[in-house]
Formats: sequence, C-alpha cells, structure tokens
Amino acid sequence: MVALTRGHDWAATPLGPMEGWPQELRFTVGLMLRSRQAMFIGWGPDVTFLYNDAYLDILGARHPRALGQPMREVWPDAWPVARDLVRRAYDGEPLLHEDLLIPLVRNGAVEDCYFTFSYTPITDETGRIGGFLCIVAETTAAVERVRAEEEVRRANERLRAEGDRLRALFRQAPGFMYVWRGPDHVYEMANDAYFDLIGRRDIIGKPARQALPEIVGQGFFELADQVYATGEPFVGEGMPARIARRPGAPLEERFVTFVFQPIRDDQGRVMGMFVQGSDVTGMKRTEDALRESQQRLHIAQDAGGVGTFELRADGMLAVSPQFCRLWGIGERPLVRLEELVALIHPDDRANLNTLRPGQVPTDGLGYVEYRINRPDSGAERWIARRAQAIAGEEDGEARILGACYDITDRKCAEDALRALNTTLEQRVAERTADRDRMWRLSTDIMLVARFDGTITAVNPAWTTLLGWDEAELQDVAFLEFVHPDDLAATVAEAGRLASGLTTLRFENRYRHKDGSYRWISWTAVPDDRFIHAVGRDVTARKESEAALRRAEDQLRQAQKMEAVGQLTGGVAHDFNNLLQALSSCLTMIGRRSAEPKLAPLLEAGMQAVDRGAKLVQQLMGFARRDSLRPEPIDVRDRVLGMAGLLERALRADIRLETRFAPGLHPIEVDPTQFELALINMAVNARDAMPEGGTLTIGAENRTLGPGDSPGLEGEFLRLTVADTGTGMTPEVAAKAFDPFFTTKDVGKGSGLGLAQVYGLARQAGGTVWIESRPGEGTRIVLLLRATAGVPRAPAVSADAAGPFIAGARVLMVEDDPVVASSVAAALEESGWTVLRAGSADEALPLLAGDERIDLLFSDVVMPGRLSGIDLSREAAILRPGLPVVLTTGYSEDVARTEGIAVLSKPYRIDTLLQTLHKAVAKVRG
Repeated sequence: MVALTRGHDWAATPLGPMEGWPQELRFTVGLMLRSRQAMFIGWGPDVTFLYNDAYLDILGARHPRALGQPMREVWPDAWPVARDLVRRAYDGEPLLHEDLLIPLVRNGAVEDCYFTFSYTPITDETGRIGGFLCIVAETTAAVERVRAEEEVRRANERLRAEGDRLRALFRQAPGFMYVWRGPDHVYEMANDAYFDLIGRRDIIGKPARQALPEIVGQGFFELADQVYATGEPFVGEGMPARIARRPGAPLEERFVTFVFQPIRDDQGRVMGMFVQGSDVTGMKRTEDALRESQQRLHIAQDAGGVGTFELRADGMLAVSPQFCRLWGIGERPLVRLEELVALIHPDDRANLNTLRPGQVPTDGLGYVEYRINRPDSGAERWIARRAQAIAGEEDGEARILGACYDITDRKCAEDALRALNTTLEQRVAERTADRDRMWRLSTDIMLVARFDGTITAVNPAWTTLLGWDEAELQDVAFLEFVHPDDLAATVAEAGRLASGLTTLRFENRYRHKDGSYRWISWTAVPDDRFIHAVGRDVTARKESEAALRRAEDQLRQAQKMEAVGQLTGGVAHDFNNLLQALSSCLTMIGRRSAEPKLAPLLEAGMQAVDRGAKLVQQLMGFARRDSLRPEPIDVRDRVLGMAGLLERALRADIRLETRFAPGLHPIEVDPTQFELALINMAVNARDAMPEGGTLTIGAENRTLGPGDSPGLEGEFLRLTVADTGTGMTPEVAAKAFDPFFTTKDVGKGSGLGLAQVYGLARQAGGTVWIESRPGEGTRIVLLLRATAGVPRAPAVSADAAGPFIAGARVLMVEDDPVVASSVAAALEESGWTVLRAGSADEALPLLAGDERIDLLFSDVVMPGRLSGIDLSREAAILRPGLPVVLTTGYSEDVARTEGIAVLSKPYRIDTLLQTLHKAVAKVRG
C-alpha cells in the first residue's frame, strides 16, 4: 500500500497533492502504513478514505477503488451505522466499540459482521479536528463461536431437563408401571404407584416370584410366562389379586387392570416386559354405592324439574314423567318424535340435529336451547337440552341420552340484564373492533361454523387463498368444500369438536373456486354453539413430501429392474448360442435332405428359433445388455414411417392418431429397439380395447428444471402412447414394468413388452411411467433425453451380394464347439475354406502367419484375455485391409465397433453367407 498510496493521483481528491498535506496527516499516514494492524484514516469534510495493507482483508473487492474515495461511497452498506460515529469523532470524542454488529454486503449478499475498533480524532496545525484514525479488528468468527458454544450449552441443559422430566413422569405417573427383564421376570424399575400397591419392599434386581411370593399361584406369573413365550400382549381388566401391602400384614384383596406388553430387541426377540396398570379397587367398591345413588337421582330430577329421554332409531323417545310435565303432554313412557317436533318453535328447529326420525346422529350434540309451545296451556317456554351419544352395550349402535329443563325464568332475567348493560356492550364492541382488524388482515383463513357444519363467518383470506367470496360461503356446510377422500376424517374431527375437544394440526384438502384443491392445516376450538377455526395453507409442504415419496418409489423400481436385468442379461449369450446351433443344424438338414415331408417341420423349427430370438432380444432390451447401436433419430419421421406396420398390428376397429408438436428434438436410441418398444405398446393397447377405440401417439419438447422430475434435468422429448381401453388398477400399474408380469391368458403374452419399454427409456437417459384408471384408458409417458446429433437420412437399399468368390478362405473364431461345427459345415458346403480357432488367443498365431486368409469371422464374447473386438483391432495391425465380420449373442461393447459388420445370434445361414460375400467383395472390388 506504500507504493499505491504514493503513486495515487491525490490532486484529483479533496486532499490535494501529498506535498500540501498537514504535517499531522502525513505523520499519521506514515504510522498507519508501517503498522501490521488493520487501520484506516478518514480526513476532511468528505471523510476521504486511506488504509494500510492489513485492512485489505476487510475491504475485499472494494480495493483498490476505495483509496481516496469518500467513506460513505466506500462503505454505503455500513454508513448508516458509521455516520453517527464519524460525526462524534469529528466533534473530538474518542470512541471504542467491541463486537459491534455492522451488516455488510459480501459475495453478493448481506452478512452480519462484528468488529472491535476505536476512533481517535486527529488535529491539524490549527488545532482543529481534521479527521480520525480507526484501528479495527474483525471479530465475526469469535462472536459466532461464542454464540454457538452458548447454544450447545443451552441444548445440553434442555436435554438434561427433558431426561429429568421423563424420569419424573414415570415415577409420578398415577397408574403403576414397572419393567421386567428376562424369562424369570427380574424387576428393572418400578414407579411410586407400584410401590404404593405392593408396599415399600426391596424388589429391584429380584425375580418376580421371589419378590412377590404371595402372588404365586394366582395366575399372574403364568400369564407373564405365556406373554414372554409367545410375544403376544395380554390385557387384564378388574382382575383380583391377594397381596400383603405391608410386611407381616394379612393378605388384602385388590382389583387391578393392567397390560403385559413384550419388549423386543433389534432382532425381534422378546427380552422383557413393560407392565402398566391401575388399582381399580375403588371402582369396584363404588358400584354398589352407584346403584343406590341412581334411585336418589330420580328423586332429585323430579324435585329439580329435570326430564330425561332416550332417542331411539325407530323415531320414538323413551321419556321420564318429568319430561312429559315439562312439555305439557300426557304422561307416557314413549313419545313419537314428530309430536315433539311440532311443538318446537320453527325458528329454533335448525339448531337441532335430532329431529329426523330414524336417524340417530353421533355428532352435533351437547348443550342447546330452544322454545316450545306447550299444548296444555299454549304458553311459550324456553327449554335447555343436554345430550350425549353412547354406543350400545350389546349391538354397538349409537344411542342418544339426554336431559332437559325449563330455563324460561333465566332467559327473562338475561333479557333484563342485557337492557341494563348498554354501556358494557359499547366497550365490548370496541374490543371486538380490534379483533375484527386481525380477522380482516390475517393471511390465514379463519372460520366460524355451527356444529352441523354450517358456515356463519369467514375472513377475507378465504378469497385470497381459495377464491370464494364471503357471500358464496355464508350458510353453506364447509363439508361441501372438503376433498371426497378426506370427508370421513373431517366428519370425525367435527364430532370431536362437538364433544368439547380441541383440534390441533388437523390436515385436509379444500376445493379452490377453480376446481383445484389446497392442503389446509387446522387449529380449532369449540364453544357452546360454534366451532372457531384457523387454517394455514400447507400445500407446498405436502407437494414436497409427495415428490420425495415418488423419488423413493422410482429409486426402488430402478434398483429392482437393475437386479433382474443383470440376471436375465447373463443367460442371453448361452441361450443365443443354443439357438444358433439349432438354426444351423436345421439349415444343414434342409440342404442335405430332399424329403418333402421334412420341409414343413424344418420351417416350423426355424420359426421357433425366430420366436426364441425375439424373446431373447426383449430380455436383453429390458436388461440393457442388447448389442445396441444408438444413433440420433427423428421421432416424427420414425413413427410415421411405421404407420403401416402399426396399423397391421392393430385391428380394423381401432383408429390410429398422431399428434406431433413442431420442431421436435431428435433423440439418441437404437432404432430397432425404439420400433420394438412402439410395437409392444401398440399391441398392449390393442388387447386393452376389445370393443375397438383410438390409439394416439404424440410427442412434444419438454425442458425440465431442478425438482421437476427426480434425477432428470435439461432438454427432453415427451412421447405418449394413449388408448381408450379398459385401463389398469393401481395394483396392476405398479407391476406393469416388472419382467414376466402379465394379465393376459397363458400363452398370449410373455410379460416382457413393457419391461423392454422400461429398458429403452433408461438407455435413452430418461424414464417412463403409466397414467391409468379402470374404465378410463391408459397413457404410457416416456421422457427421452434430447441430443444435439443430426438424424441421418434413410439409407438407400444396397444391391444384393454378388456371386460367390471362389476359393475364399475364412478364419472362424468361435468358443462354442456346437455352434462352430455346425456353422463351419454350412460354410464348407457353400464352397468356403474354413480355418477354425476356439479363442482369440488361438487365432492370433494364424493371423501372424503366412497362410492366406480372406476374411475374419469372430464371436465377440470368448474366454481368454481378448474379445472379438480386441481381435479385430489386432487383425487390422497384422493384416491391414482384412475384412472382419463379428457375431454375438449379446455384448455392450458392440456399439463401439464402427465400420465393422455385426451379426446378432441367432442368424440364418443364408444371412451369414450374404454378409460374408459382401465383406469380401467390398475389399476385392
């Protein structure tokens, strides 16, 4: 900084040339530049900025532009804090601050930074304050470390407190608890309630039969042995136990309700037992007293004017005599519900959900008030009713039990009191206005509803979040907006509210005005008449959770398919060799026999070989072990070119439609595998439309961003194959891509069609999924990665191979002796001279020798250190220009053999001869 400071153009700054600086400034600048402590100087009215080398770490990217600039321009982000400090320094006040928070912009974002620094005023030659010297050290790391240590200390304290709280809860639990270990039921721990039951005896570490000898033979330990042996919990209710509750005391009969709950280790073995229960002796002893009190209750009800009733499912009410006297009807044990409904004031009937004969509600009960017109006197009376739904002891059906009493006198008193409290109502109105502001401004939706679900009030957030106006919601049941799948749970939760319970974090989906749904998390509390609820939109969180679950499902599917693919791909080579041997032998039999009756059998055999080859090709396509030759293709041209083939695969009652967006990206796939996948999907669609329908093939470009599809990002082509058939159940769709899974009759499907489609999608760097519902058709969607390659023009059909070149010598390298012998025989019979080798290692000396060889014909996968591809490279060195033809049952390396003809096993002898003739003729021509 010394050289930079001396070379700076100070004449262009308010300080002017350095020669004209005050002596005090020059002295302080020299002191600052020699110091290893971070310092800066602010000088003059503009607080011109000078600094030393040690200050560069704090300046960062602001250096060297900051030199000679006003401090407010160097530190615009810190200036709101520093302005007052600078003013005080210019007023002559020395300042010192430790760990002062100053927000700074670093790396494009505002960061909280901490500094310890001092401002020392500097006087000029006239004795006035010309500026100040700042000595500074950044303490951000130290401050953050201290705060982190404090947070760790507080967390440890919370953990210790939580542990103490849990131990205290166990010890102070009202019911007894203890833990047994091992088959002898050794006591590990027990709480205070258990010691109160058995007496303060020493039981910890002792087997149960030793600790409580008087319990032996009462059946408890036998039950414990059974639970330990079977692992099945046991619940005992009101079981008698004779126990000595004090040393030397006689046995006392107690009644206990308890549960024996097995405790298992990581391997699922039972290692002990947790026992929890209650001493219910008091309940047993109060049963007699309860029966005696029931008679007194009836007397009290009559004296207090309380009538009781039971609402039955047949529309009848079983009533007490006092009930009849309250309603002004003749005394009788049963009253029809319609008779009572007629006596209720019409304006109050909507508040009752027990007025429908034959329907016994299980919610919306509790306390309610209404008016009746007594038929005996014509007087209008106010009735209060309390009711509760309970399950029948025998059939489990709901029963409504309740009581009612006359509250006319209380209602008259309330009216009189209301008239006297007009000033109180004014104060309440003012407080209500404050709550109304929160009601209007809250971004969470708020709701007031009756227990029958009728909405009485909503806040404006409903319009913002769900699009509904208040007028559209008023007096409508909120259940009409709940998603059908959440309706049962919502009804149950409303029932809990009606019984007086509070709702915390209940989640369901509500319908937006545009038809979509939003996830809402509710908190609700009831009062005597209404439900008060607040809901928060949690749709984004729910969608994130669903996306995570889908990603996990896709990962499990990919792992399963990869494992099965490795198994199926492993057998392809041997199976293709068997098919090749069979094909060659059938060809030789046909050539050497003129028996007419053999021709149909030989043709049937060759068709079986072809079917086996197709099956293996599907297996390898699924297993991603096929000898693939991926290349850029135009999906639109490829599908349209297959139109005739697809129409032949379908029936006359199925219409084929194509929908292609303009400017489709090319994709890089093996063309044969792509066409095979399209045929497989078309055949599946045909079988799913027995009554005819439409098959639609469409494609469009898609750009996937982070999170759009797990593991995929960039440019893709979205290919869809949709039918109007029977559709799939979720269970079938989940297994549709599994190899060998089929819903077709035996012999009508291999179960490999969609497995091959899955393999193609993975080979193309994409994915595939199914969208289907029973009766609504099926849509198969493939995402295939776009390529920058250019699809090549359709190849012009080459002429058939020329006539056989006499005397041609072929070196055949084949490790399978059956294939080698049968193919060699066919070649020799066709006029070729065949040299045979069982591996690449055996073939190399022949290639290095002088014997004439016109063509190398080699398998790809062979034992030894070299493959057929490696052998072709050696042949190019040893015999430049030697034509090479490769053959393989499967190999993933074949795609790298540019310029070499490759025959896939099993091949026909005629195809082999034509390929060999072309290779030799091409070189000789």
